[in-house]
Amino acid sequence: MKTPILSLICLVGILNVSAVAMHTQTPDKSTDSTTPSYDMKAQALLDLQAVNKKCVDLAEALPSDKLTWRPSPDTRSFAEVFLHVAGERYAILSMMGANPPAGFRARELEKSTTEKDRIVEDLNQSWDFASKTINGMSNAAFAKLLPKLGPQANEGDVVYAHEHLGQLIAYARQNGIIPPWTAQMQKKKADAAASK
Repeated sequence: MKTPILSLICLVGILNVSAVAMHTQTPDKSTDSTTPSYDMKAQALLDLQAVNKKCVDLAEALPSDKLTWRPSPDTRSFAEVFLHVAGERYAILSMMGANPPAGFRARELEKSTTEKDRIVEDLNQSWDFASKTINGMSNAAFAKLLPKLGPQANEGDVVYAHEHLGQLIAYARQNGIIPPWTAQMQKKKADAAASK
């Protein structure tokens, strides 16, 4: 009977010491004025860089004759979706005050080419533009409202918009094309299974 009570008293003592230690290490919340709990800009750049890499990898993996494929006459082709992604970066960031390249026209860019090399170049150039623009933003700018896109839309929401990657993946799968990153993961799993 004495052992469980003694153990309980020790446990309570340890928990109290831990709570006091944590309290002394936790900064006073009233001193934290505006900085977010993590670097939103750095996270946005990492995520968007990964999206650009997937778009470029998928564009490079596609047979050139598939770039004009579209699921129906009233939808964008592969090439048009890739170029829409590139153009969207300029257009969205221009809403936040960035200056797109001289003569940029989003609708014209979408229809400008079906050549794989040019599509990849356009994706990479627009990513460079986006990267430089986002690096010039502050974390506070991510919370700035953009009412023309919705009552609660903010710059951070817009920077993160990349739903077209999902569209491109669906297009690829409809054509029996496995995205390169999926193929790499499948190969790793197969190699691991073979080595067991």
